[in-house]
Amino acid sequence: MGGATHLCLCFLISLLVIASAATPRKPINVPFQKNYAPTWAFDHIKYLNGGNEVQLSLDKYTGTGFHSKGSYLFGHFSMDIKMVAGDSAGTVTAFYLSSQNSEHDEIDFEFLGNRTGQPYILQTNVFTGGQGNREQRIYLWFDPTKDFHSYSVLWNTYQIVFFVDDVPIRIFKNSKDLGVRFPFNQPMKIYSSLWNADDWATRGGLEKTDWSKAPFVASYRVFHVDGCEASEEAKFCATQGMRWWDQKEFQDLDGLQYRKLSWVRQKYTIYNYCTDRARIPVMPAECRRDRDV
Repeated sequence: MGGATHLCLCFLISLLVIASAATPRKPINVPFQKNYAPTWAFDHIKYLNGGNEVQLSLDKYTGTGFHSKGSYLFGHFSMDIKMVAGDSAGTVTAFYLSSQNSEHDEIDFEFLGNRTGQPYILQTNVFTGGQGNREQRIYLWFDPTKDFHSYSVLWNTYQIVFFVDDVPIRIFKNSKDLGVRFPFNQPMKIYSSLWNADDWATRGGLEKTDWSKAPFVASYRVFHVDGCEASEEAKFCATQGMRWWDQKEFQDLDGLQYRKLSWVRQKYTIYNYCTDRARIPVMPAECRRDRDV
């Protein structure tokens, strides 16, 4: 019986390992200054707890933002954010990766504010070779203004995955064989900003920013970067294939993650470029592979 029990335990443990095989490593909480620097309007960034938390503020004069000190080819990038509370209509809080030229690659989280009591909208987008128009929009299953939540990107040569609190909300797989460009040779910096976009952000620009509610404040912590650092001119990662995100278990989502992604698709998605025939008459080639339809 002892041997059989031991075998059963080993089997259960192996199942648990398999079930969690594709979960990215837990982000490490590091101070802002370790990985980031302000980009503009330095006086609109407030540092708390020795730089372990920062607050960005937006008023009628300016917003503000920051960027990573390094550029990266692949990796895992995460941040905890608490969104602007109350009447946030017209404001956008952005967290994204972007390369630095005209045919740029970009991986976007954009959080679109709303009137008091109306839900935030999370818009994601992927640009490859300067081409975007791959917007998806979801509601979140929680109020992102009440507490910090984790938003992260896993990017390797096989896939890009957007996570909210370890729940995959979107996948963009490498579909080069289908003629779709994939970001693999342009290093990206990480950016975040809080800015006014009331010409489009809330109900297509119908809801304007109420400046009597300013300043608007978004809070950040856990400035985690685990990527292959490269110069902006580098075309490859020197440690390609050797980092944890390059391994086989991160080439695709596992079954549980696909079920979570399906849950988000069915319950919270409010716009998907893959199904917008009025705007995009022919469904893009990557949509079926990404399980967007």
